[in-house]
Amino acid sequence: MANRSALDSLRAFWARYQFDTRRMTHTTDRALIDRVAQTTVRGPLAAYVVPDASVKHVHGSAMAKVTPLRPVQAVPPTGDAEKRALKIAAEIEQLSHGDANVSQGLKAIADADPSFSPKSFLEGAKQAYEMIVTAFATGDRKTLKMLLEKDVYDGFEQAIAGREALGNKVDFTFVGLPKIEIADAEIDRRDARLAVKFTAEVVQATRDKDGALIEGNADQVQTIADEWTFARNPKSRDPNWKLVATNQLS
Repeated sequence: MANRSALDSLRAFWARYQFDTRRMTHTTDRALIDRVAQTTVRGPLAAYVVPDASVKHVHGSAMAKVTPLRPVQAVPPTGDAEKRALKIAAEIEQLSHGDANVSQGLKAIADADPSFSPKSFLEGAKQAYEMIVTAFATGDRKTLKMLLEKDVYDGFEQAIAGREALGNKVDFTFVGLPKIEIADAEIDRRDARLAVKFTAEVVQATRDKDGALIEGNADQVQTIADEWTFARNPKSRDPNWKLVATNQLS
């Protein structure tokens, strides 16, 4: 800029705009107005140079307002999105175990639900499995009602009620979950569904009202296997998956 005074005004303007939290929205410096207008053609600001009708013309040039001066809305950084995409892709590859159908299903669910993570889901499924089998053994209907879809809950509740009617009780200890894997993944217009195979180690023994052993062994760890299906609407604000189907494998 040939005019040294105008250059100094421009620098002062930028300094004030960037560091004054109140921001500068008006100016009457003609040279500054012209320079701002030129800068905004390719520069980082969106500016509107509007003549102020209430101000008289001076020497053929009107003093003007610059309103408002706001930064152009920046394009959201893609770094986080790219990192998440790579993370989810790695999880899908690891947890699908080479099953193309499972891989495609997990990807479709992740595309429909930005919050979905196969790894996090599986961690939640582990916790849910232990909570549900323990709640069933102890007759904890409140926990079951929270985690089960209604039809599944009704089946569990019926079994608990029948056991209680006979006076039977279950001694139960959850030992561990040595194996868990996603067996199927799909999504339709309403729900995402994930089938999970659980191989668990437990100690359980069912006794009658007199304390006689009916089933199981209180002194021995046994292995049980189940395939459970969880469902959730990807558009729901509720982050919880509910158990919608059970299949005892052994």
